[in-house]
Amino acid sequence: MSPSISWLVIVGITEKGVASLDAEARAAISDAALVVGGKRHLELAKELIRGEVLPWPSPPHDAFPKILAMRPESVCVLSTGDPFHYGMGAVLARQVPVEEMRVFPAVSAFSLAAARLGWVLQHTVMIGVNGRPLERLIPYLQPGARLIVLSADEHTPQAVATLLTKRGFGAAHMSIMEHLDSQRERIRTMEVASFALTDIARLNCLAIEIPAEAKAPSVPLASGLEDDWFEHDGQLTKREIRAVTLSALAPRRGELLWDIGLGAGSVAIEWLLAHPDNWAIGIEKDGERAARAARNAAALGVPNLRIIEGEAPAALIGLEAPDAIFIGGGATAEGMIETAWNALKPDGRMVINAISLETEALLLAARKRYGGRLIRIGIERAEPVGSMTGWRPAMTVTQWSATK
Repeated sequence: MSPSISWLVIVGITEKGVASLDAEARAAISDAALVVGGKRHLELAKELIRGEVLPWPSPPHDAFPKILAMRPESVCVLSTGDPFHYGMGAVLARQVPVEEMRVFPAVSAFSLAAARLGWVLQHTVMIGVNGRPLERLIPYLQPGARLIVLSADEHTPQAVATLLTKRGFGAAHMSIMEHLDSQRERIRTMEVASFALTDIARLNCLAIEIPAEAKAPSVPLASGLEDDWFEHDGQLTKREIRAVTLSALAPRRGELLWDIGLGAGSVAIEWLLAHPDNWAIGIEKDGERAARAARNAAALGVPNLRIIEGEAPAALIGLEAPDAIFIGGGATAEGMIETAWNALKPDGRMVINAISLETEALLLAARKRYGGRLIRIGIERAEPVGSMTGWRPAMTVTQWSATK
């Protein structure tokens, strides 16, 4: 088959049903040998469907073998609004070359919500919690922020209201927007702290407006969070050292970090906070610390931190190659530095912090073998000395950083 034949058609549809489609999109549905979609989508388009019907199974990827087996016969997949904005488009594009697809996007729920409220989309956070943890909202809860949130179901608004209230944002306003772009459209707005609705449609999205004068603690946008943001047992890369460490790791969009000797998870968490597309794997041999790091990640809005309970370097075998590696503990384990360096991608960054002379000696050897730079970081904090105040030095940290 020529790759220019577009056998897979993805049609975005709104609650208006076929009235939201142009003639070409309608013809694509009618001409398809197989039409795939949610039950709601299939009902909206039923007057146009002539071929076989396949409702999405659970999980949806179970339908992919049948879809792919139809090639080169025409298959039409129905999606809500814009298929490439929290829709099935991105998932299908991993299965089928884009040259073999035709896509008819409709107006998205984000656009509809913004139009109803008069919000400017480029200054609005657009996020989905359908199939994703609610904690992902936490980093975006900033003074004056506006968020449009795709709900998972009718229970999402209450769960979001509870989350915001617990974090001190009860004064925020939330609009529950149901069945947008249909005769059943309904929008109700209230202060989050007074949320008490029970008659919410399954199909809904939320618009959240945080007051500019909000005093609730927002997650800072810079690296080097205060230490008390993290639950810890003392095994924590302290604030000032952490800021220097993140600078050396130099996170970029979509990159993977290995945090070896995860401890409280502070470095991995700040790596994830640097960009929503970043990901991180933490390796921690102590089960209690691993659980604590998971709690910290959820509390700071990055529940996607993947934690492996095990001892490095053995626990590193088979993991995805990282773009950056931080070793905050366990650098003296036999073969640790060499194993980690060999796993690092070309142009990847590796950072190791040491407070002991034994680890420092290993860093001197690493610099001689792999290059990079060594710095020493000394921090002194003003603390009470009797009835007066004096400088109390923290343990000096030696840091080796190198690019492969």
